[in-house]
Amino acid sequence: MSLTKRVQDIKPSPTLEITAKAVAMKAQGIDVIGFGAGEPDFDTPENIKEAAIKALKEGFTKYTPADGIVELKDAIIEKFKRDSGLDYKRTEIIVTCGGKHSLYNIAQALFQKGDEVIIPSPYWVTFPAQVILAEATPIIIDTNEETEFKITRGHLEKNCSDKTKAIVINNPCNPTGAAYSKKELKELADFAVSKGIFIISDEIYEKIVYDGHQHTCIASLGEDIKQLTIVSNGLSKTYSMTGWRLGYSAAREDITKAMVKIQSHSTSNPTSFAQKAGVEALNGPQEAVERMVEEFKKRRDYIIKRLNSMKGISCFNPPGAFYVFPNVSKTYGKKTKKMTINNSSDFATYLLDEAKVAFVPGIAFGADDYVRISYAISMEDIEKGMDRMEKALGKLE
Repeated sequence: MSLTKRVQDIKPSPTLEITAKAVAMKAQGIDVIGFGAGEPDFDTPENIKEAAIKALKEGFTKYTPADGIVELKDAIIEKFKRDSGLDYKRTEIIVTCGGKHSLYNIAQALFQKGDEVIIPSPYWVTFPAQVILAEATPIIIDTNEETEFKITRGHLEKNCSDKTKAIVINNPCNPTGAAYSKKELKELADFAVSKGIFIISDEIYEKIVYDGHQHTCIASLGEDIKQLTIVSNGLSKTYSMTGWRLGYSAAREDITKAMVKIQSHSTSNPTSFAQKAGVEALNGPQEAVERMVEEFKKRRDYIIKRLNSMKGISCFNPPGAFYVFPNVSKTYGKKTKKMTINNSSDFATYLLDEAKVAFVPGIAFGADDYVRISYAISMEDIEKGMDRMEKALGKLE
């Protein structure tokens, strides 16, 4: 008996070894500072938790429509109108079991063998995997800090073919924190419209932006691009609701209906009482989000200053998300008594062994000159981790 080709084509995460080692060290009582978190370290706001408790006490624990309750769909529709001036119908909205689930539904509804999907690198690790699971081909476009980790129309013109079905845009981006301006998005939108190519816009970090950056939903740039855009979003990052598993997407009706069909035969509905909490998250007070973003900015400013003061490290100052993505390639070729650092995995291994600090190697995101550092941990741990990192780098020869 053999496994399917689709599973065999997906490569194991290069981060697993580092992660497993860090977990094992912590289990032994070793003080490891983990910078790998992909979730806010803040608690879910009380009003949201209370909405879920109320729903539970009232017995709202049964099946709901597969694509989500009307009340939550209406809250999502109002959110799009309020934030982006976009008008969607209920039949154009689907509520999913997290943002990742939304993206999986999109890939399954749109892609098949022979299709190509453009994905900028550094990329969130799941984007290429989901394309492969749909039997399509990921076309990777490399970017770097010189272009602020963003693609341009020129990139698309060089990499587009008659097989190109869609372009994936993660705005703001995991792992780099890069974010597109309205003007930059307009260039990409115009290209997509001229070619009739779909845009998959993952906007899960849209509210976590700094320095006056104004998030733009690419679907808001005209009716033509709206018809070609599938917006994926969720409540995990903005409201610190990662474990609640609530995502959603908005797209024209035929695409949404296809996604609902897939979801009805896979997960069915998202958790009933979590959906009631989602209504409160979107419709309720937003001060907790503002406080969280303010704290993230303080951490980002500190960690950027520390990283750029370290020998051999340079770091782009990201306008969004809660990650920094420093270039560590100037340490490659340097040695310790036990090893030579040749790549991002070696760098992460050295920092874990020597400094008890855990980073995610950039190779996991298609960019081996970098590591991802999450600042969704306490300032105390950030300060301690940066001190340890700086001391460990000083030992390299």
